[in-house]
Amino acid sequence: MKKYIAKRLAIAVIVMLGASLLSFLLLYFAPGNPAHAILTAQLGHDPSLEEVAFFMMKHDLNNPFLVQCSQWLYMITHLNLGTSFRTGEPVLMEFLDRFPATFELAFTSMLIALLIAIPVGILSALKQNSILDHSSRLVALCGVSMPNFWLGLVLIMFFSLKLGWFPCFGYGTASHLVLPAITLGTGLAAPLMRLMRASMLEVLRQDYIRTARSKGLSEHLVMWKHGLKNALIPVITHMGMQTGHLLGGAVIVETIFAWPGVGKFLVDGIYARDYPVIQGFVLVIALFFVLSNLAVDILYTYLDPRIRYDVENKK
Repeated sequence: MKKYIAKRLAIAVIVMLGASLLSFLLLYFAPGNPAHAILTAQLGHDPSLEEVAFFMMKHDLNNPFLVQCSQWLYMITHLNLGTSFRTGEPVLMEFLDRFPATFELAFTSMLIALLIAIPVGILSALKQNSILDHSSRLVALCGVSMPNFWLGLVLIMFFSLKLGWFPCFGYGTASHLVLPAITLGTGLAAPLMRLMRASMLEVLRQDYIRTARSKGLSEHLVMWKHGLKNALIPVITHMGMQTGHLLGGAVIVETIFAWPGVGKFLVDGIYARDYPVIQGFVLVIALFFVLSNLAVDILYTYLDPRIRYDVENKK
């Protein structure tokens, strides 16, 4: 297992470097001048040619592509993501300041999704073709069909503007967390519910389930000890992918609810053409996806004892 983890971490470094180089390449050859866009936002009017030239010289934007690329690679190997053009603060510190808000939203949303999807998916599989099964599938279909931005706006209109139960934007209290967490959580719950149902139905048809029942084990023990652990494997895979997405910043939801996380920070950086922020965000997102996928692979071994990553080393 240790050798497998070390190998995956080595591959992760290559993936992150590749993602960084690709993002740098796309931004370098993107049309437009970041100096002009940022100075216009800061000054409130079109900057002069001297101001644009000074800005580009100050941030080394006049250097050739290979020089800028080597400077970027040197910085990220020293855990330096550069300095934001807009704020003048280190990008890494900006991310660290905003990550707790994103983590809070991601954790709550995932918890809501799991509390809805897993029990309903299991009951839907156990009561196949019943009213509960058809109703849950219809609700899941509606959840998959509704985009996050539409659901978020509907929740704001109904629970904030009409009923006044929750604030429609902001951060700091539990009431601010309710609407964005529900918006993200219900969107995640719908595909998880369908996946949980399909996986449980497949597991219930396996020979080892019939063998466990023939031994006289209770239905509760068969479901929870033999069925659920194996049915959770595809669900865990999907959750791992969604975890990387959530921790990277739920961009649309954070923007709608003015949630001060890394997703909204990215949107502001894109509008301002803040290249260090965009490049740093791509690197951080790649890190989250790599680590979440590694965690999922390790969790497989606990859910299914047949999965072993050190078999080849023992031969």
